[in-house]
Amino acid sequence: MTMSVERTLFAFGGTMVMATSLLALFHHPYWTWFTLFIGFNCFQSSFTGFCPPSWLMKKFGLKTEAEIALGQ
Repeated sequence: MTMSVERTLFAFGGTMVMATSLLALFHHPYWTWFTLFIGFNCFQSSFTGFCPPSWLMKKFGLKTEAEIALGQ
C-alpha cells in the first residue's frame, strides 16, 4: 500500500495532537496553544483547501489519492 498525502496528513495530525497533549500534560500547559493551532489549521483547510503540511508532502514527492488511482 502506498502512503498518500491524505493518509499521511491524518497520521501527522494525530501524532502532533498526541505529542503536544502529552507535552502539555507532563512539561508545560502552554503546549496546548500549539494543539489549538493544529486544530485551527485543520478547520481552515476544510474551507480553503490550503494546508501547509500537504503542500510540503507534495514537494517531497507523495501523491494524492486521486493521483494514485489514476496511476500517475
